[in-house]
Amino acid sequence: MAEVKYPPLLLKYLKMFQDDPKSKIFAPLAETYRKIGLVDEAVQICLEGVQSNPDFTGGKVALARAYADKKQHVKIRDLLNPIMEQIPDNLVAQKLLAESCLALGYLKEALAAYKMILYFNPNDLEASGVVQELETQQYEGGGLLKADRNPEKLRKLMRLQAMLNRIDTHPLSD
Repeated sequence: MAEVKYPPLLLKYLKMFQDDPKSKIFAPLAETYRKIGLVDEAVQICLEGVQSNPDFTGGKVALARAYADKKQHVKIRDLLNPIMEQIPDNLVAQKLLAESCLALGYLKEALAAYKMILYFNPNDLEASGVVQELETQQYEGGGLLKADRNPEKLRKLMRLQAMLNRIDTHPLSD
């Protein structure tokens, strides 16, 4: 039977975590677990770490990323909403929250989160496209419409719309 080879960074973080289980090293350890596909282990490490470090935002964001891999959008929303009220400029957390709200159909919350992303990063084309799409839906429907619960499908539709807009504004010369 072949021996499983783990990345050296994982082993380094694991040793540091074993030496001090209450340290904040749990966050990069969980991220490393998550990146190699050990998402359940990432969630477990984060839950333990957040319990020992309840005010560590980086740990909660690592937990939210692991939840995102498991498509546990309700947990992401519950975890990140209070953080965003205190630290709205955490763009990774803001994006995780926005995508989760969109997936859950909380379109007003998703729109607010995407607008916050644009406030702090006006050049974020993806957030700009989502804001435009959601505001168009709101305008055309007299209120926000029920979105498809598949954010990737929405992103593909928005990319297609953007391509069509570019084609319309830059006609081919004869």
